[in-house]
Amino acid sequence: MKASYVWAVLVGMAVANYTLRFMPIAMLSRLKLPRPVERWLSFIPVSVMAALLVGEVLRPDGTWLPPLQNPYLLAAIPTALVYYKWRSFLGTTVAGIVVFLVFRTILG
Repeated sequence: MKASYVWAVLVGMAVANYTLRFMPIAMLSRLKLPRPVERWLSFIPVSVMAALLVGEVLRPDGTWLPPLQNPYLLAAIPTALVYYKWRSFLGTTVAGIVVFLVFRTILG
């Protein structure tokens, strides 16, 4: 595969990605949306994050694990508590990684 082909694909994908993400923002920024619609749209990021996390936490590797044998679930609980107490993205991330590694080491 030629390098020019790879670069053309990368540039094309970047343009398509930017266009598809920017167009709705550009179009909606000129409109005044009703308050209920704005409120409804504000829940989308939280819903997407929850959908991504719940599947990974409850069914790692696509299988159900008993709660006390699931390091993902065991690490998610203290991680959520760290976020609730300090509201720090970096602190939550570090706490989640450390707690997960501890539980994974203990559980094997």
